[in-house]
Amino acid sequence: MGDVYKALADPTRRAILDELQDRSGQTLFELCVRLTGKGFTSTRQAISQHLAVLAEAGLVVLRRQGRYTFIDLDTSPLQQIYQRWRVGPCESDT
Repeated sequence: MGDVYKALADPTRRAILDELQDRSGQTLFELCVRLTGKGFTSTRQAISQHLAVLAEAGLVVLRRQGRYTFIDLDTSPLQQIYQRWRVGPCESDT
């Protein structure tokens, strides 16, 4: 779960997740264009590195299809965090 917190700590990675929430299944090129339109100046290589951190945390899934790699949002790690804090030890003991 520490990887998820680390991944969420960076504003660029949060922006990537926001973009994927709006439209999952983008290519790296599409994602870079959309982020540039919102004022982010990260290079394509930097975005790839951010995606690697997000993938390691389980927040994105990279799906290869032919020549293209599509990036999909996976919110299941966030759901686990939500469940952990929503149903704390006091509530689950009852």
